[in-house]
Amino acid sequence: MTLPTGEQFALETSTASGEVRATVTAVAAGIRSLSINGIDLVPSYAEDRTPPMGAGIVLAPWPNRIRDGRWSHDGVEHQLAITEPARTNAIHGLLRYTEYKPIARERDSVTLAATIYPQLGYPFLLGTAVHYELVADGLKVTHFVENLGAEAAPVALGSHPYLKIGGVPTADLVLRLDAASHIEVDERLLPTGEVPVDGSEWDFREGQRVGDLELDDAFGEVASEGGQVLHSLTAPDGRSVSIWADDEFEYVQVFTTREFPGEDGDVAIAVEPMTAPAEAFNSGRGLKWLDPGEGWQLSWGIRFAGFTAE
Repeated sequence: MTLPTGEQFALETSTASGEVRATVTAVAAGIRSLSINGIDLVPSYAEDRTPPMGAGIVLAPWPNRIRDGRWSHDGVEHQLAITEPARTNAIHGLLRYTEYKPIARERDSVTLAATIYPQLGYPFLLGTAVHYELVADGLKVTHFVENLGAEAAPVALGSHPYLKIGGVPTADLVLRLDAASHIEVDERLLPTGEVPVDGSEWDFREGQRVGDLELDDAFGEVASEGGQVLHSLTAPDGRSVSIWADDEFEYVQVFTTREFPGEDGDVAIAVEPMTAPAEAFNSGRGLKWLDPGEGWQLSWGIRFAGFTAE
Protein backbone atom coordinates (compact mmCIF):
# COMPACT_ATOMS: atom_id res chain seq x y z
CA MET A 1 0.00 0.00 0.00
CA THR A 2 1.26 3.48 -0.87
CA LEU A 3 1.07 5.80 2.12
CA PRO A 4 0.44 9.58 2.02
CA THR A 5 3.96 10.17 3.35
CA GLY A 6 5.56 7.45 1.24
CA GLU A 7 8.04 4.92 2.54
CA GLN A 8 8.50 4.79 6.31
CA PHE A 9 12.04 4.42 7.69
CA ALA A 10 12.09 2.89 11.17
CA LEU A 11 15.25 3.65 13.16
CA GLU A 12 16.30 2.16 16.50
CA THR A 13 19.29 2.04 18.81
CA SER A 14 20.20 1.12 22.38
CA THR A 15 21.61 3.79 24.67
CA ALA A 16 22.56 4.08 28.34
CA SER A 17 19.13 5.66 28.85
CA GLY A 18 17.27 2.86 27.06
CA GLU A 19 15.82 2.13 23.65
CA VAL A 20 15.45 5.04 21.25
CA ARG A 21 13.20 4.69 18.20
CA ALA A 22 12.14 7.01 15.39
CA THR A 23 10.17 6.92 12.16
CA VAL A 24 11.18 9.15 9.26
CA THR A 25 8.97 9.58 6.19
CA ALA A 26 10.04 9.74 2.56
CA VAL A 27 7.67 12.63 1.80
CA ALA A 28 9.13 15.89 3.16
CA ALA A 29 11.82 13.83 4.94
CA GLY A 30 9.68 14.27 8.04
CA ILE A 31 9.93 13.02 11.61
CA ARG A 32 6.74 11.02 12.26
CA SER A 33 7.73 9.59 15.64
CA LEU A 34 10.54 9.67 18.20
CA SER A 35 10.59 7.93 21.57
CA ILE A 36 12.80 6.84 24.47
CA ASN A 37 11.68 3.64 26.22
CA GLY A 38 8.26 4.03 24.60
CA ILE A 39 7.87 7.62 25.88
CA ASP A 40 7.04 9.92 23.00
CA LEU A 41 9.31 12.93 22.48
CA VAL A 42 7.26 14.23 19.55
CA PRO A 43 3.48 13.94 19.01
CA SER A 44 3.22 11.13 16.47
CA TYR A 45 0.53 10.73 13.83
CA ALA A 46 -0.90 7.76 11.97
CA GLU A 47 0.94 6.53 8.90
CA ASP A 48 -2.19 6.95 6.76
CA ARG A 49 -2.25 10.72 7.38
CA THR A 50 -0.39 13.65 5.92
CA PRO A 51 1.75 15.52 8.49
CA PRO A 52 -0.70 17.58 10.58
CA MET A 53 0.24 21.24 10.79
CA GLY A 54 3.59 20.60 9.10
CA ALA A 55 4.72 18.16 11.81
CA GLY A 56 8.38 17.23 11.45
CA ILE A 57 8.86 18.37 7.83
CA VAL A 58 11.96 19.91 6.25
CA LEU A 59 11.65 23.55 5.17
CA ALA A 60 13.80 24.32 2.09
CA PRO A 61 14.90 26.43 0.30
CA TRP A 62 13.22 28.81 2.73
CA PRO A 63 11.36 28.44 6.04
CA ASN A 64 8.36 30.49 7.10
CA ARG A 65 6.66 32.97 4.75
CA ILE A 66 7.25 35.21 1.73
CA ARG A 67 4.75 38.02 1.25
CA ASP A 68 2.52 37.44 -1.80
CA GLY A 69 5.14 34.92 -2.95
CA ARG A 70 7.04 37.80 -4.54
CA TRP A 71 10.70 38.62 -4.35
CA SER A 72 13.28 40.27 -6.58
CA HIS A 73 17.01 40.21 -7.17
CA ASP A 74 19.17 42.27 -9.53
CA GLY A 75 16.05 43.86 -10.98
CA VAL A 76 14.37 40.54 -11.78
CA GLU A 77 10.94 39.90 -10.26
CA HIS A 78 10.04 36.38 -9.18
CA GLN A 79 6.57 35.02 -8.35
CA LEU A 80 6.31 31.87 -6.24
CA ALA A 81 3.17 29.78 -5.95
CA ILE A 82 0.85 30.89 -3.15
CA THR A 83 0.81 27.99 -0.69
CA GLU A 84 -0.85 29.77 2.24
CA PRO A 85 -3.98 31.15 0.50
CA ALA A 86 -5.62 32.46 3.67
CA ARG A 87 -2.74 34.93 4.11
CA THR A 88 -1.63 35.09 0.46
CA ASN A 89 1.88 33.92 1.27
CA ALA A 90 4.33 31.36 -0.06
CA ILE A 91 5.17 29.22 2.96
CA HIS A 92 7.76 26.63 4.02
CA GLY A 93 9.68 26.16 0.80
CA LEU A 94 9.34 23.73 -2.09
CA LEU A 95 9.82 20.23 -0.66
CA ARG A 96 6.79 19.85 1.60
CA TYR A 97 5.12 17.37 -0.76
CA THR A 98 8.25 15.94 -2.39
CA GLU A 99 9.25 12.30 -2.04
CA TYR A 100 12.87 12.00 -0.97
CA LYS A 101 14.87 8.95 -2.06
CA PRO A 102 17.01 6.91 0.37
CA ILE A 103 20.71 6.96 -0.50
CA ALA A 104 22.06 5.33 2.69
CA ARG A 105 20.41 3.15 5.31
CA GLU A 106 21.51 1.64 8.63
CA ARG A 107 19.65 0.31 11.68
CA ASP A 108 20.02 3.66 13.44
CA SER A 109 20.20 6.10 10.52
CA VAL A 110 18.92 7.03 7.10
CA THR A 111 19.98 9.58 4.48
CA LEU A 112 17.30 10.92 2.15
CA ALA A 113 17.88 13.06 -0.93
CA ALA A 114 15.68 15.32 -3.06
CA THR A 115 16.37 17.69 -5.93
CA ILE A 116 14.87 21.17 -6.16
CA TYR A 117 14.39 21.80 -9.87
CA PRO A 118 13.95 25.25 -11.47
CA GLN A 119 10.31 26.24 -11.21
CA LEU A 120 7.84 29.08 -10.84
CA GLY A 121 9.51 31.83 -8.80
CA TYR A 122 12.66 29.81 -8.06
CA PRO A 123 14.75 29.33 -11.22
CA PHE A 124 17.59 27.46 -9.50
CA LEU A 125 18.79 23.86 -9.32
CA LEU A 126 19.72 22.44 -5.91
CA GLY A 127 20.69 19.03 -4.66
CA THR A 128 19.56 18.46 -1.08
CA ALA A 129 19.90 15.63 1.43
CA VAL A 130 19.00 15.03 5.07
CA HIS A 131 20.76 12.55 7.34
CA TYR A 132 18.86 11.34 10.41
CA GLU A 133 20.84 9.46 13.05
CA LEU A 134 19.84 8.20 16.48
CA VAL A 135 22.56 9.07 19.02
CA ALA A 136 23.10 8.53 22.74
CA ASP A 137 20.93 11.47 23.76
CA GLY A 138 18.38 11.71 20.95
CA LEU A 139 18.22 12.39 17.24
CA LYS A 140 20.80 14.25 15.14
CA VAL A 141 19.73 15.81 11.84
CA THR A 142 22.26 16.98 9.24
CA HIS A 143 21.28 18.94 6.12
CA PHE A 144 23.30 19.05 2.92
CA VAL A 145 22.65 21.50 0.07
CA GLU A 146 24.61 21.91 -3.15
CA ASN A 147 24.05 24.41 -5.94
CA LEU A 148 23.92 22.29 -9.10
CA GLY A 149 23.08 25.23 -11.35
CA ALA A 150 25.08 27.77 -13.30
CA GLU A 151 24.29 30.85 -11.18
CA ALA A 152 24.26 31.77 -7.50
CA ALA A 153 21.14 30.56 -5.66
CA PRO A 154 19.46 31.88 -2.48
CA VAL A 155 18.95 29.32 0.27
CA ALA A 156 17.63 29.23 3.82
CA LEU A 157 16.75 26.14 5.84
CA GLY A 158 14.49 25.15 8.68
CA SER A 159 12.56 22.28 10.17
CA HIS A 160 9.17 21.96 11.86
CA PRO A 161 9.48 19.55 14.83
CA TYR A 162 6.85 19.40 17.57
CA LEU A 163 8.05 18.33 21.03
CA LYS A 164 6.47 16.62 24.02
CA ILE A 165 7.24 14.32 26.94
CA GLY A 166 4.78 11.46 26.84
CA GLY A 167 2.70 11.09 29.99
CA VAL A 168 3.18 14.73 30.99
CA PRO A 169 0.62 17.33 29.85
CA THR A 170 2.48 19.57 27.43
CA ALA A 171 0.66 22.49 29.05
CA ASP A 172 2.69 21.80 32.22
CA LEU A 173 6.09 21.90 30.49
CA VAL A 174 8.28 24.99 30.85
CA LEU A 175 9.57 26.54 27.61
CA ARG A 176 12.99 28.17 27.57
CA LEU A 177 14.33 29.97 24.49
CA ASP A 178 17.84 31.38 24.24
CA ALA A 179 16.67 34.34 22.16
CA ALA A 180 17.14 38.04 22.92
CA SER A 181 14.76 39.57 20.36
CA HIS A 182 11.15 39.10 19.22
CA ILE A 183 10.12 39.62 15.61
CA GLU A 184 6.93 41.68 15.44
CA VAL A 185 4.48 40.80 12.68
CA ASP A 186 1.34 42.04 10.96
CA GLU A 187 -1.96 40.19 10.60
CA ARG A 188 -0.38 38.01 7.88
CA LEU A 189 2.44 36.95 10.24
CA LEU A 190 5.00 38.89 8.21
CA PRO A 191 7.76 40.90 9.92
CA THR A 192 7.25 44.56 10.75
CA GLY A 193 10.12 44.98 13.19
CA GLU A 194 12.31 43.39 15.83
CA VAL A 195 12.48 44.38 19.49
CA PRO A 196 14.50 43.24 22.53
CA VAL A 197 12.69 40.77 24.75
CA ASP A 198 14.08 42.29 27.98
CA GLY A 199 11.27 42.89 30.47
CA SER A 200 8.56 41.78 28.03
CA GLU A 201 6.17 38.85 27.72
CA TRP A 202 8.45 37.54 24.95
CA ASP A 203 11.38 36.82 27.27
CA PHE A 204 11.60 33.04 27.60
CA ARG A 205 15.21 32.87 28.74
CA GLU A 206 14.12 31.99 32.29
CA GLY A 207 11.18 29.89 31.16
CA GLN A 208 7.40 30.15 30.93
CA ARG A 209 4.69 27.50 31.28
CA VAL A 210 3.47 26.27 27.87
CA GLY A 211 -0.19 26.19 28.95
CA ASP A 212 -0.09 29.95 29.53
CA LEU A 213 1.10 30.68 25.99
CA GLU A 214 -0.48 31.28 22.60
CA LEU A 215 2.28 31.63 20.05
CA ASP A 216 3.03 31.73 16.36
CA ASP A 217 6.10 33.90 16.80
CA ALA A 218 9.68 34.13 15.63
CA PHE A 219 12.67 35.10 17.72
CA GLY A 220 16.14 36.31 16.79
CA GLU A 221 19.49 37.09 18.41
CA VAL A 222 19.65 33.46 19.38
CA ALA A 223 22.45 32.83 21.86
CA SER A 224 25.22 30.38 21.01
CA GLU A 225 27.49 28.55 23.40
CA GLY A 226 30.25 26.36 22.06
CA GLY A 227 28.90 26.78 18.54
CA GLN A 228 25.41 25.56 19.43
CA VAL A 229 22.08 27.09 20.39
CA LEU A 230 19.61 25.39 22.74
CA HIS A 231 15.86 25.68 23.36
CA SER A 232 14.15 23.38 25.84
CA LEU A 233 10.95 22.06 27.36
CA THR A 234 11.22 20.84 30.96
CA ALA A 235 8.77 18.73 32.94
CA PRO A 236 7.98 19.28 36.65
CA ASP A 237 10.06 16.16 37.45
CA GLY A 238 13.14 17.64 35.75
CA ARG A 239 13.13 15.59 32.54
CA SER A 240 13.60 17.66 29.42
CA VAL A 241 13.46 17.56 25.64
CA SER A 242 15.40 20.18 23.71
CA ILE A 243 16.21 21.51 20.28
CA TRP A 244 19.93 22.07 19.79
CA ALA A 245 21.31 23.55 16.59
CA ASP A 246 24.47 24.83 14.94
CA ASP A 247 24.88 28.56 15.40
CA GLU A 248 23.88 29.16 11.77
CA PHE A 249 20.31 28.56 12.97
CA GLU A 250 20.08 32.17 14.13
CA TYR A 251 16.27 32.20 14.44
CA VAL A 252 13.57 30.07 16.00
CA GLN A 253 9.80 29.98 15.44
CA VAL A 254 7.46 28.74 18.18
CA PHE A 255 3.91 27.65 17.39
CA THR A 256 1.28 26.41 19.84
CA THR A 257 -2.09 24.83 19.12
CA ARG A 258 -4.79 22.86 20.93
CA GLU A 259 -6.01 21.29 17.68
CA PHE A 260 -3.20 18.81 17.00
CA PRO A 261 -4.78 15.43 16.18
CA GLY A 262 -4.54 12.86 18.95
CA GLU A 263 -3.49 15.27 21.68
CA ASP A 264 -7.01 15.43 23.19
CA GLY A 265 -7.06 19.20 23.51
CA ASP A 266 -3.67 19.43 25.22
CA VAL A 267 -1.30 22.04 23.85
CA ALA A 268 1.02 20.95 21.05
CA ILE A 269 4.14 23.03 20.56
CA ALA A 270 6.49 23.28 17.60
CA VAL A 271 9.99 24.68 18.17
CA GLU A 272 11.36 25.34 14.69
CA PRO A 273 15.06 26.04 14.12
CA MET A 274 15.57 28.38 11.15
CA THR A 275 18.59 29.92 9.46
CA ALA A 276 16.45 32.88 8.35
CA PRO A 277 13.17 34.52 9.38
CA ALA A 278 10.08 35.15 7.27
CA GLU A 279 10.59 37.35 4.19
CA ALA A 280 14.29 36.45 3.95
CA PHE A 281 14.20 36.46 0.13
CA ASN A 282 13.22 40.13 0.31
CA SER A 283 15.07 41.32 3.41
CA GLY A 284 18.20 39.22 2.89
CA ARG A 285 18.35 38.46 6.61
CA GLY A 286 19.93 35.09 7.22
CA LEU A 287 19.85 34.31 3.51
CA LYS A 288 22.79 32.35 2.10
CA TRP A 289 23.75 32.64 -1.57
CA LEU A 290 25.45 29.49 -2.82
CA ASP A 291 27.76 29.86 -5.81
CA PRO A 292 27.66 27.23 -8.58
CA GLY A 293 29.12 24.02 -7.18
CA GLU A 294 29.15 25.34 -3.61
CA GLY A 295 27.79 23.19 -0.80
CA TRP A 296 26.40 23.87 2.67
CA GLN A 297 26.19 21.49 5.62
CA LEU A 298 24.65 22.15 9.02
CA SER A 299 23.07 20.20 11.86
CA TRP A 300 20.45 20.35 14.59
CA GLY A 301 18.78 17.76 16.75
CA ILE A 302 16.32 16.72 19.42
CA ARG A 303 17.97 15.94 22.76
CA PHE A 304 16.47 14.26 25.82
CA ALA A 305 17.78 14.42 29.41
CA GLY A 306 16.75 12.93 32.73
CA PHE A 307 15.44 9.66 31.30
CA THR A 308 16.73 6.36 32.69
CA ALA A 309 16.74 2.82 31.35
CA GLU A 310 13.91 0.63 32.56
